[in-house]
Amino acid sequence: MKDHMLCETPSLTRRSILSTSGALFAWANMPRLASAAGARDPRFVTIILRGALDGLSAVGPIGDPDYAGLHGDIALSLTGPDAARPLDSFFALNPGMPNFHRLFGARQAAVVHAVATGYRERSHFDGQDVLESGYPGPGFATSGWLNRALAQLPAGQSVRQRGGLGVGVVTPLVLRGAAPVVGWAPQIVQPAGDDLGRRLLELYQHGDPALGDALARGLDIDKIASREMNGEKGSRGGMDSVAGMIQAARGAAKLLAADDGPRVAALAFDGWDTHANEGGPRGRLAQLLSGLDGAFAEFEKGLGDKWRDTFVIAVTEFGRTARINGTVGTDHGTATVAFLAGGAVAGGRVIADWPGLKDRQLFQNRDLAPTTDLRAVLKGALSDHLGVGAAALGTQVFPDSIAVKPMKDLVAA
Repeated sequence: MKDHMLCETPSLTRRSILSTSGALFAWANMPRLASAAGARDPRFVTIILRGALDGLSAVGPIGDPDYAGLHGDIALSLTGPDAARPLDSFFALNPGMPNFHRLFGARQAAVVHAVATGYRERSHFDGQDVLESGYPGPGFATSGWLNRALAQLPAGQSVRQRGGLGVGVVTPLVLRGAAPVVGWAPQIVQPAGDDLGRRLLELYQHGDPALGDALARGLDIDKIASREMNGEKGSRGGMDSVAGMIQAARGAAKLLAADDGPRVAALAFDGWDTHANEGGPRGRLAQLLSGLDGAFAEFEKGLGDKWRDTFVIAVTEFGRTARINGTVGTDHGTATVAFLAGGAVAGGRVIADWPGLKDRQLFQNRDLAPTTDLRAVLKGALSDHLGVGAAALGTQVFPDSIAVKPMKDLVAA
């Protein structure tokens, strides 16, 4: 899955590297107190699918008479050797996601279809900027909506006290900001010993107190990781591979499950830009979806009894065209799907104000038209699961979005 080409060339600024790389650059004091017996102790996980997910091949509207003709060879079907898994009488799930289908049947997973941010252009990096920053347009990417949501929680609230976890070499933008965050990535080399860490800490505490404090807090999460993972080594697969997605989710789940671990996490899975040889129910897209599916399963397994209070959401910057192109792929589009999973999800349903797929119903005569604002979904989850106030959601977490109301009933009663 390394043979695809980037549509745009990314760049890392010095600020983003210094503020987000590794465990050294962002952790706050994490209380080592277990939650009270029986008390609600929520977890919230955001998975960013970078590259733009084809929602019509992930969750196919098989009940729409125009679907098969538009999506051609990569359309899902309920028949044949690669039959899709029905979700209801209208929608079916890509066969690469058996775990999500099982969770859906157990009412612990849901899909929001025909969803999009407010962004209507088709640049990956501007789209990801809007998706992760939570601002109405690109160019404001100094912090992310999930970090600002943490900052809006009361100072003594356990989720805010324990901070956030950014998984990967660079913490996703969605979790960068003023609220305390630690970075963690699966290791494929032997970590430095305690003695080296102690010596570096002494050096930095005298010469650079701010960096020394960050190092001390980074070492704290390393100790938790060492304790919870029993020396397990990381996969050599990247975050655009099935093995890499599963490994990242496995490690994140163990850290989130720890009583003295973080309560909020963000991961970014790359490689969803399917301009050619997309595959639909079989091939590259199905492989990527199987990696995401495996990540959901790892969170369920690794969180154990904490799963019942967990809300996981997987989102992407925009969708892909309704019509396939000449290389049996799809180009940059607009509306797509969001996947919700967790014991805290009011699941077993596809949430959609379906726009239709006739030519006159497509956005700009090419894309699935957006009928649900993704910010409404995110606001509903943050409000009902973490307790972020409506005023803060509309002004601080998602600036200039008062008119976008939180979606109700996403969280299980």
